[in-house]
Amino acid sequence: MNTATPVILDCDPGHDDMLAIMLAAANPDVELLGITTVSGNGSLDKVTYNAQRICALAGITVPIGRGANDPLSGKASAAPTIHGASALDGADLPEPTYDVSPLPAVELIAKLVDECDRRVTLIPTGPLTNIAMFLQAYPELHSKIERISFMGGSTERGNWTPYAEFNIWADPEAADIVIRSGLEVTMSGLNITHQALATEEVLNRILSLDTPLARTVVDLLIFFKQTYQDVFNMPDPPLHDPVAVALVIDPEIARMKFAPVAVELEGALTRGATLVDLYGTTGQEANVHVAMELDVDLFWNLVIGAIARLGAHS
Repeated sequence: MNTATPVILDCDPGHDDMLAIMLAAANPDVELLGITTVSGNGSLDKVTYNAQRICALAGITVPIGRGANDPLSGKASAAPTIHGASALDGADLPEPTYDVSPLPAVELIAKLVDECDRRVTLIPTGPLTNIAMFLQAYPELHSKIERISFMGGSTERGNWTPYAEFNIWADPEAADIVIRSGLEVTMSGLNITHQALATEEVLNRILSLDTPLARTVVDLLIFFKQTYQDVFNMPDPPLHDPVAVALVIDPEIARMKFAPVAVELEGALTRGATLVDLYGTTGQEANVHVAMELDVDLFWNLVIGAIARLGAHS
Protein backbone atom coordinates (compact mmCIF):
# COMPACT_ATOMS: atom_id res chain seq x y z
CA MET A 1 0.00 0.00 0.00
CA ASN A 2 1.37 3.39 -1.02
CA THR A 3 1.29 5.70 2.01
CA ALA A 4 2.99 8.68 0.32
CA THR A 5 0.84 11.78 -0.12
CA PRO A 6 -0.02 12.25 -3.81
CA VAL A 7 0.64 15.83 -4.93
CA ILE A 8 0.39 17.97 -8.04
CA LEU A 9 2.78 20.92 -8.20
CA ASP A 10 1.49 23.98 -10.03
CA CYS A 11 4.40 26.37 -10.57
CA ASP A 12 6.16 29.08 -12.57
CA PRO A 13 9.88 28.12 -12.51
CA GLY A 14 11.72 30.24 -11.19
CA HIS A 15 14.71 29.47 -8.95
CA ASP A 16 12.71 28.62 -5.85
CA ASP A 17 10.21 26.59 -7.91
CA MET A 18 13.19 24.52 -9.08
CA LEU A 19 13.84 23.38 -5.52
CA ALA A 20 10.12 22.88 -4.89
CA ILE A 21 10.04 20.49 -7.86
CA MET A 22 13.12 18.63 -6.61
CA LEU A 23 11.74 18.35 -3.09
CA ALA A 24 8.37 17.04 -4.30
CA ALA A 25 10.02 14.57 -6.68
CA ALA A 26 12.63 13.17 -4.30
CA ASN A 27 11.06 13.04 -0.84
CA PRO A 28 9.68 9.56 -0.07
CA ASP A 29 6.72 10.92 1.87
CA VAL A 30 5.13 12.52 -1.21
CA GLU A 31 4.36 11.15 -4.66
CA LEU A 32 4.62 13.77 -7.41
CA LEU A 33 1.84 12.93 -9.88
CA GLY A 34 2.49 15.81 -12.25
CA ILE A 35 3.62 19.38 -12.78
CA THR A 36 1.53 22.18 -14.27
CA THR A 37 2.80 25.60 -15.26
CA VAL A 38 1.40 29.11 -15.06
CA SER A 39 2.71 32.45 -16.26
CA GLY A 40 4.37 34.26 -13.37
CA ASN A 41 8.13 34.48 -12.88
CA GLY A 42 8.31 34.44 -16.67
CA SER A 43 6.03 33.99 -19.65
CA LEU A 44 4.18 30.69 -19.96
CA ASP A 45 6.56 29.51 -22.69
CA LYS A 46 9.61 30.27 -20.55
CA VAL A 47 8.38 28.71 -17.32
CA THR A 48 7.12 25.57 -19.10
CA TYR A 49 10.47 25.18 -20.81
CA ASN A 50 12.15 25.68 -17.45
CA ALA A 51 10.02 22.97 -15.86
CA GLN A 52 11.10 20.60 -18.63
CA ARG A 53 14.76 21.54 -18.20
CA ILE A 54 14.61 21.11 -14.42
CA CYS A 55 13.18 17.63 -14.90
CA ALA A 56 15.95 16.84 -17.38
CA LEU A 57 18.58 18.17 -14.98
CA ALA A 58 17.35 16.13 -12.03
CA GLY A 59 16.19 12.98 -13.84
CA ILE A 60 12.51 13.56 -13.07
CA THR A 61 9.84 12.10 -15.36
CA VAL A 62 6.28 13.18 -14.62
CA PRO A 63 3.62 14.71 -16.90
CA ILE A 64 3.97 18.46 -17.42
CA GLY A 65 0.90 20.46 -18.45
CA ARG A 66 0.92 23.99 -19.85
CA GLY A 67 -1.49 26.22 -18.00
CA ALA A 68 -2.77 29.77 -18.02
CA ASN A 69 -0.89 32.47 -19.91
CA ASP A 70 -2.94 35.29 -18.36
CA PRO A 71 -4.75 35.86 -15.07
CA LEU A 72 -8.53 35.63 -14.80
CA SER A 73 -8.67 39.40 -15.27
CA GLY A 74 -6.18 41.44 -17.28
CA LYS A 75 -2.78 40.45 -18.65
CA ALA A 76 0.21 38.64 -17.17
CA SER A 77 3.23 40.38 -15.70
CA ALA A 78 6.61 38.70 -15.17
CA ALA A 79 9.47 39.20 -12.70
CA PRO A 80 12.68 39.43 -14.77
CA THR A 81 14.41 41.58 -12.16
CA ILE A 82 14.40 38.58 -9.79
CA HIS A 83 14.76 35.50 -11.99
CA GLY A 84 16.47 36.93 -15.07
CA ALA A 85 15.48 37.02 -18.72
CA SER A 86 14.94 33.25 -18.94
CA ALA A 87 13.16 33.17 -15.53
CA LEU A 88 15.93 30.73 -14.50
CA ASP A 89 19.23 32.51 -15.14
CA GLY A 90 22.53 31.48 -13.60
CA ALA A 91 23.47 28.14 -15.17
CA ASP A 92 23.23 26.17 -18.40
CA LEU A 93 20.54 23.53 -18.07
CA PRO A 94 20.03 20.50 -20.33
CA GLU A 95 17.42 20.48 -23.05
CA PRO A 96 14.08 18.76 -22.30
CA THR A 97 14.04 14.99 -22.59
CA TYR A 98 10.28 14.70 -23.20
CA ASP A 99 7.37 16.78 -24.45
CA VAL A 100 4.69 18.44 -22.39
CA SER A 101 1.34 16.69 -22.02
CA PRO A 102 -1.21 17.20 -24.81
CA LEU A 103 -3.69 18.02 -22.02
CA PRO A 104 -3.73 21.63 -20.81
CA ALA A 105 -3.01 22.13 -17.13
CA VAL A 106 -6.59 22.21 -15.84
CA GLU A 107 -7.51 19.02 -17.70
CA LEU A 108 -4.30 17.31 -16.60
CA ILE A 109 -4.99 18.19 -12.97
CA ALA A 110 -8.51 16.78 -13.30
CA LYS A 111 -7.27 13.57 -14.91
CA LEU A 112 -4.57 12.99 -12.29
CA VAL A 113 -6.96 13.72 -9.42
CA ASP A 114 -9.74 11.54 -10.85
CA GLU A 115 -7.45 8.57 -11.52
CA CYS A 116 -5.64 8.65 -8.18
CA ASP A 117 -6.74 6.08 -5.60
CA ARG A 118 -6.10 8.58 -2.79
CA ARG A 119 -7.08 12.17 -2.07
CA VAL A 120 -4.66 14.53 -3.80
CA THR A 121 -2.93 17.62 -2.38
CA LEU A 122 -2.47 20.56 -4.74
CA ILE A 123 0.66 22.68 -4.21
CA PRO A 124 0.53 25.95 -6.17
CA THR A 125 3.72 28.00 -5.96
CA GLY A 126 2.88 30.63 -8.59
CA PRO A 127 -0.22 32.69 -9.39
CA LEU A 128 -3.34 30.66 -8.53
CA THR A 129 -5.00 30.89 -11.96
CA ASN A 130 -4.86 27.19 -12.88
CA ILE A 131 -6.10 26.08 -9.47
CA ALA A 132 -9.04 28.50 -9.52
CA MET A 133 -9.98 27.39 -13.04
CA PHE A 134 -9.80 23.72 -11.98
CA LEU A 135 -12.02 24.36 -8.94
CA GLN A 136 -14.58 26.16 -11.09
CA ALA A 137 -14.55 23.60 -13.92
CA TYR A 138 -14.60 20.40 -11.84
CA PRO A 139 -16.71 20.85 -8.70
CA GLU A 140 -17.37 17.09 -8.69
CA LEU A 141 -13.68 16.51 -7.93
CA HIS A 142 -13.49 18.79 -4.87
CA SER A 143 -14.10 15.78 -2.62
CA LYS A 144 -10.93 14.17 -3.98
CA ILE A 145 -8.76 17.12 -2.92
CA GLU A 146 -7.08 16.61 0.45
CA ARG A 147 -5.95 20.22 0.69
CA ILE A 148 -4.30 23.11 -1.13
CA SER A 149 -0.91 24.24 0.17
CA PHE A 150 0.01 27.45 -1.63
CA MET A 151 2.95 29.83 -1.55
CA GLY A 152 1.74 33.38 -1.60
CA GLY A 153 0.57 36.34 0.40
CA SER A 154 1.91 37.61 3.69
CA THR A 155 0.78 38.40 7.21
CA GLU A 156 2.83 41.57 6.87
CA ARG A 157 3.98 43.63 3.88
CA GLY A 158 4.36 42.63 0.23
CA ASN A 159 7.25 42.25 -2.18
CA TRP A 160 5.68 43.47 -5.42
CA THR A 161 3.71 46.39 -4.04
CA PRO A 162 3.98 47.64 -0.47
CA TYR A 163 1.17 45.29 0.61
CA ALA A 164 0.86 42.66 -2.13
CA GLU A 165 3.05 39.58 -2.60
CA PHE A 166 3.72 38.78 -6.27
CA ASN A 167 1.75 35.51 -6.66
CA ILE A 168 -1.43 36.98 -5.19
CA TRP A 169 -0.99 40.34 -6.93
CA ALA A 170 -0.60 38.54 -10.28
CA ASP A 171 -4.13 37.10 -10.05
CA PRO A 172 -6.10 38.31 -7.01
CA GLU A 173 -9.40 36.97 -8.36
CA ALA A 174 -7.95 33.47 -8.61
CA ALA A 175 -6.54 33.69 -5.08
CA ASP A 176 -9.95 34.81 -3.83
CA ILE A 177 -11.61 31.77 -5.42
CA VAL A 178 -9.09 29.38 -3.88
CA ILE A 179 -9.23 30.91 -0.41
CA ARG A 180 -13.06 30.94 -0.40
CA SER A 181 -13.36 27.43 -1.89
CA GLY A 182 -14.29 25.74 1.38
CA LEU A 183 -11.42 23.28 0.94
CA GLU A 184 -8.62 22.96 3.48
CA VAL A 185 -6.11 25.66 2.53
CA THR A 186 -2.60 26.28 3.88
CA MET A 187 -0.78 29.54 3.17
CA SER A 188 3.01 29.92 3.14
CA GLY A 189 3.45 33.67 2.89
CA LEU A 190 6.46 35.94 2.87
CA ASN A 191 6.38 36.10 6.67
CA ILE A 192 7.56 32.47 6.82
CA THR A 193 9.38 32.05 3.50
CA HIS A 194 11.74 34.88 4.45
CA GLN A 195 12.92 32.54 7.22
CA ALA A 196 14.07 29.98 4.57
CA LEU A 197 17.25 31.80 3.62
CA ALA A 198 19.90 30.28 1.35
CA THR A 199 22.84 31.42 3.46
CA GLU A 200 26.51 30.79 2.71
CA GLU A 201 26.36 27.88 5.15
CA VAL A 202 23.45 26.37 3.18
CA LEU A 203 25.22 26.85 -0.16
CA ASN A 204 28.33 25.17 1.26
CA ARG A 205 26.25 22.25 2.51
CA ILE A 206 24.82 21.78 -0.98
CA LEU A 207 28.25 22.08 -2.58
CA SER A 208 29.60 19.45 -0.20
CA LEU A 209 27.33 16.90 -1.87
CA ASP A 210 29.89 17.09 -4.69
CA THR A 211 27.58 16.15 -7.57
CA PRO A 212 26.96 17.93 -10.88
CA LEU A 213 23.36 18.56 -9.78
CA ALA A 214 24.46 20.17 -6.51
CA ARG A 215 26.93 22.43 -8.29
CA THR A 216 24.28 23.55 -10.79
CA VAL A 217 21.81 24.27 -7.99
CA VAL A 218 24.40 26.44 -6.24
CA ASP A 219 25.20 28.32 -9.47
CA LEU A 220 21.51 29.11 -9.86
CA LEU A 221 21.16 30.17 -6.24
CA ILE A 222 24.19 32.48 -6.53
CA PHE A 223 22.40 34.32 -9.37
CA PHE A 224 19.23 34.44 -7.23
CA LYS A 225 21.29 35.74 -4.31
CA GLN A 226 22.64 38.61 -6.40
CA THR A 227 19.23 39.75 -7.59
CA TYR A 228 17.88 39.73 -4.04
CA GLN A 229 20.82 41.87 -2.97
CA ASP A 230 20.24 44.25 -5.87
CA VAL A 231 16.46 44.55 -5.60
CA PHE A 232 15.66 44.02 -1.91
CA ASN A 233 19.04 44.64 -0.25
CA MET A 234 18.79 41.16 1.26
CA PRO A 235 22.16 39.41 1.64
CA ASP A 236 20.64 35.92 1.40
CA PRO A 237 17.76 34.93 -0.91
CA PRO A 238 14.61 33.33 0.53
CA LEU A 239 13.56 29.97 -0.92
CA HIS A 240 9.83 30.66 -0.94
CA ASP A 241 8.26 27.80 -2.86
CA PRO A 242 9.80 24.72 -1.20
CA VAL A 243 8.16 25.80 2.07
CA ALA A 244 4.71 24.97 0.66
CA VAL A 245 6.00 21.50 -0.28
CA ALA A 246 7.79 20.98 3.04
CA LEU A 247 4.55 21.67 4.93
CA VAL A 248 2.91 18.77 3.09
CA ILE A 249 5.82 16.45 3.85
CA ASP A 250 5.96 17.36 7.53
CA PRO A 251 3.31 19.69 9.02
CA GLU A 252 5.48 19.98 12.13
CA ILE A 253 7.97 22.03 10.13
CA ALA A 254 6.07 25.19 10.99
CA ARG A 255 4.01 26.73 13.74
CA MET A 256 0.56 27.39 12.30
CA LYS A 257 -2.31 29.78 12.97
CA PHE A 258 -5.87 29.05 11.76
CA ALA A 259 -7.18 32.47 10.84
CA PRO A 260 -9.60 34.39 8.61
CA VAL A 261 -7.89 35.39 5.35
CA ALA A 262 -9.29 37.53 2.54
CA VAL A 263 -7.81 38.97 -0.66
CA GLU A 264 -8.14 42.67 -1.47
CA LEU A 265 -9.61 42.99 -4.97
CA GLU A 266 -10.55 46.66 -5.21
CA GLY A 267 -8.01 48.80 -3.37
CA ALA A 268 -6.22 51.27 -5.61
CA LEU A 269 -3.07 50.91 -3.51
CA THR A 270 -3.63 47.50 -1.93
CA ARG A 271 -5.03 45.23 -4.68
CA GLY A 272 -3.64 41.72 -4.16
CA ALA A 273 -2.95 42.15 -0.46
CA THR A 274 -3.81 39.23 1.82
CA LEU A 275 -5.73 40.41 4.85
CA VAL A 276 -4.81 37.93 7.61
CA ASP A 277 -6.82 38.46 10.79
CA LEU A 278 -4.39 37.00 13.33
CA TYR A 279 -6.25 38.40 16.33
CA GLY A 280 -9.88 37.78 15.36
CA THR A 281 -10.76 41.46 15.15
CA THR A 282 -13.07 41.05 12.13
CA GLY A 283 -15.28 38.38 13.66
CA GLN A 284 -14.99 36.34 10.47
CA GLU A 285 -14.63 32.55 10.53
CA ALA A 286 -11.13 31.16 10.19
CA ASN A 287 -10.61 29.67 6.71
CA VAL A 288 -6.84 29.32 6.14
CA HIS A 289 -4.03 27.59 8.02
CA VAL A 290 -1.35 30.29 8.01
CA ALA A 291 2.28 29.20 8.40
CA MET A 292 3.98 31.45 10.93
CA GLU A 293 7.33 30.16 12.18
CA LEU A 294 9.68 27.78 10.34
CA ASP A 295 11.88 25.04 11.76
CA VAL A 296 14.80 26.19 9.61
CA ASP A 297 17.08 23.23 10.28
CA LEU A 298 14.40 20.67 9.47
CA PHE A 299 13.47 22.59 6.32
CA TRP A 300 17.02 22.62 4.94
CA ASN A 301 17.53 18.97 5.89
CA LEU A 302 14.54 18.12 3.70
CA VAL A 303 15.68 20.27 0.75
CA ILE A 304 19.32 19.20 0.83
CA GLY A 305 18.27 15.58 1.31
CA ALA A 306 16.22 15.82 -1.89
CA ILE A 307 19.15 17.29 -3.84
CA ALA A 308 21.34 14.47 -2.53
CA ARG A 309 18.89 11.76 -3.61
CA LEU A 310 18.43 13.21 -7.08
CA GLY A 311 22.13 13.92 -7.50
CA ALA A 312 22.99 10.33 -6.75
CA HIS A 313 20.93 9.17 -9.74
CA SER A 314 21.27 12.03 -12.25
